[in-house]
This record gives sequence, C-alpha cells and structure tokens, in this order.
Amino acid sequence: MRPVASLLRPYAFAVLLAVAAAAVSLVVAASFDLPLRDPDGIAGPAYVRLPLIVVLFLAADIVPRLVRRRGTAAKRILRERLSPERLGLVTVGMASFYVSYVAYRNLKGALPFARPTLHDEELLRLDEWMAFGHDPGLLLHDLLGTGTAAYVLSSVYLMYLLFVPLSLGAALVWGRNVRVGSWYVTALCLNWLLGAVSYYLVPSLGPVFVRPERYATLPETGVSLLQESLARARLEVLADPTGADAIAGVAGFASLHCSVVFTAVLLAHLVRLPAFVRAALWVFLLMTITATAYFGWHYLIDDVAGLLLGAVSVLIAERVTRRAPTTLEAVEQERELEPTPA
Repeated sequence: MRPVASLLRPYAFAVLLAVAAAAVSLVVAASFDLPLRDPDGIAGPAYVRLPLIVVLFLAADIVPRLVRRRGTAAKRILRERLSPERLGLVTVGMASFYVSYVAYRNLKGALPFARPTLHDEELLRLDEWMAFGHDPGLLLHDLLGTGTAAYVLSSVYLMYLLFVPLSLGAALVWGRNVRVGSWYVTALCLNWLLGAVSYYLVPSLGPVFVRPERYATLPETGVSLLQESLARARLEVLADPTGADAIAGVAGFASLHCSVVFTAVLLAHLVRLPAFVRAALWVFLLMTITATAYFGWHYLIDDVAGLLLGAVSVLIAERVTRRAPTTLEAVEQERELEPTPA
C-alpha cells in the first residue's frame, strides 16, 4: 500500500482545505438557519458533471491507444491506464475540488445574511478613479461597440463554466505527473476558499446589479440572461431563505473568473506547456478581464484582486505539493522493486 499512500500524500493539503471549507460552511449555514445546497450548473449538478467529465477524459485517453492493439497489449493498456493508483488520484482530486466548490457556493449564498452591508458605492467611486474619471463599462461600450463585441465577450465569459471542470479533468486524467495534478487541484481549492474570504471582507454586488441602467443598451446575450437569473435568485432567497430553491450567487470582490484563469495561465508557464496553449490561455484571460468590466460583473479592483488571489493560490499550492512524486511510472517501478512477502 506504500506506493498508493505516496501518490495520495500531495493531495493532503487539498483534502484539508475541503474539510475545513465544509466545516465552515456548515457553521455559517447553521448560524443563519440556511439549508446547504448543491449548486447546479448549465449541465446539471456538479456530482453528475464531474464524474461524466472523468469518464469522457478516460475514454479519450484509452480508446485511441486500443484502436490498433489487441490481446495482451490491450489488457496491459487497460491495466496501466485504469490502475488503482491512477483512479485513486482522480477520485481524491475531484472530491477535494467538489467539496471545496460546494462549500464556497454555500458560503457565497450566506453572504447577504452574514454581511448585509454592501460597499458598492465606494467601489463605484474607486472604479471611476482607476479609469481616470470614466465609467469602465461605458468606456468599453464606446470603444468596442455594443453589437458583435457583446456576443463575442459573452461567449468568452460563459466559456469559463466549462473551462474549470475541463481543465481539471485534463490535469488529473491525462497527466502522468502527480505533482502537476495535485498542484492544480490545490490551487483551485485555495481559489474557492480565498475567494469566499474576499467576499466577506468586502461584500458587494457589482456594477450591473447596482447601476443596471448603464448596461441597458447591451443586446440580450447569454451573459445578460445569466445576470437576470442571478438577480431573481437573490431576491427569492432574501424573501424566503429556507424555501427558495436557488442560492444567492451574486458577489463582486474579488473576481474568481480572473483568479482561476490566471491560476491556469501561471501553471501553464511554470510546467512549460506548449507555447500555443500558453498563448491561448493569455488571450482567454485578457478577454475574460475585458468581459467582467464590459458587462458590469466586476469593478476594476475586483479584477486586480482576482489576479493577486490567483498568484497567491499558485504560490501556496506549489509550496505544499513540492515533495510530490514525479510520475506514476516512478511509483509503479518503486512498487515492483519492493520485496515480495514470504
């Protein structure tokens, strides 16, 4: 059992974060008589999405290897790619991510009750100061227009909803480097926890929710529909905290869209992913930052805080996963060299 334990050790901090986040969310929910909910996404509950993503990534990993192989070779591939060590890593990584994310969403949902005083007025003034006397959203509307740019930026912003679980699946399922997988999982868990802390330190809604008239000229897009849905859900929860089916999911500071994507960008550089992947991630990050201001999701300081949060998450995760085994192959070789019990 030593090789399996050796592989799972790098995930100890991620598991600890998940347990701590779950405990805090339970305490906060009990303090305000709020139910704990599993947040649904555009593709259904996370406990359905994540296993489905794992299955799809495993299939994409294994099927091409089996196409031209038969018999013993095929059995060897299945044995290696579906080994207990490999599946154990995927399970622990996904579970840590899932528990941390659910805790984060419930802590975010309790925000209107735990921290009812909002700081949007101060952030609006800071926003205009940072944009040299202009409203950042209106400035972008003038520069980019409110036609094609709105649809493009809406697609980019919503792409984040798929980017997070897909990037997680790629790191856990496709990667043979144990440290990279545990590094990314731990950094994501830190993003959720530190993001929730930032919401409680500076509770706010975001420009579009306090100054909706400034964004009235934008066309109907997936983003605008999502904003309307979140605004309705928040009102439903405030009106009936225990009976509402939704979670109050509106919070401005800091931008987790920026922090999570920046986390992926930094790791891509640090682990030296191909140049085209790094370039694509930088483009995605820059367009995401633009979209947050264009649609009024966040103040400029929210994006700055998000970048800082992402960098801190990567740094801490690197420190706590530094002693991880290099590859699954190395641990498997170690297991083969162990003496056989008499």
